Amino acid sequence: MLGFLQGFSYGLFLTSLVWLMLGVIRPELGDPATPPRRWAVIVRYAFVAPSLAVFLWLTSLWGGFSPSLGGWLAGLVGIAVEVPMERRWRGWLARRRQNREAQQRSAEAARRQASERQETGVQTLDPEHPPADADDLVLSLCRAKQALLEVNRSDHAPQADRLYSRYRHVLGVLGNRFEVGELAYERARGLVTQVCLGAIDNLTAMAYQASGISGVDAAYVKRRLARDGANLTVEERIALKRRLALVEDTERQLRQLAARNEAALTALDDAAVAVARLRTDKPQASLAAEQACAELKRFVEGAERYERSR
Repeated sequence: MLGFLQGFSYGLFLTSLVWLMLGVIRPELGDPATPPRRWAVIVRYAFVAPSLAVFLWLTSLWGGFSPSLGGWLAGLVGIAVEVPMERRWRGWLARRRQNREAQQRSAEAARRQASERQETGVQTLDPEHPPADADDLVLSLCRAKQALLEVNRSDHAPQADRLYSRYRHVLGVLGNRFEVGELAYERARGLVTQVCLGAIDNLTAMAYQASGISGVDAAYVKRRLARDGANLTVEERIALKRRLALVEDTERQLRQLAARNEAALTALDDAAVAVARLRTDKPQASLAAEQACAELKRFVEGAERYERSR
């Protein structure tokens, strides 16, 4: 065993110098990290590998054994075997980290979607199976929601469900307060339709803008800047920052469009409440409620006086 270690130390020391020269010329040959770094090659093969070889050689001296051929050959191929194995191991770790981050993003999006759906009265739209009585506006909502889902923006897609629910609710309130075909009904419905169409345009614009950055991995860009910022060239750093700025600007615009839709939802709620307060039917009572209560109270007092007089 000591002879094997002594031969291994000789082979490792010799090949570390060769790998140092190769790694300085082509860092991807000597550094298993992605992207390869020239300074890491110098540290590995100018300091770490020779120090390990000297340590193994000193450890194996006390036994008095001569270097073995097997150990020497193992030392010669040790780095050539270790670099690909470490590269695979690093790749496995990176894929595992990406999968964990993707799961976290999906869980966060699901939580946001669930929190939006917790609002009472929200009906879920199925883009592939629209409601049987769907009009052109509802079909447009289905198409907008499908477009958002296709670009993996499930965080904004539930707004289509909320718009659909508000639209149906307001139409129901209008139908209860006005006669279908009445001028006030048609006027109010036209305004509600215009508000919903504006919100649909916002949803469609959100889907188009989100598709533009669907191929950009912002998490990868941030890792590159944080991990390899000191080793990146000026051009690489500018390109990465520009890519990250595109994502951040698009996300800001998506939030602005979502805020406009929230304003549209509030306008629909205001319309429903205002129409519900209207009194369009003929009162059934000939007296107002306060006047009727006062008359009833006077009648009760008169009835008590009649009882005492008897």
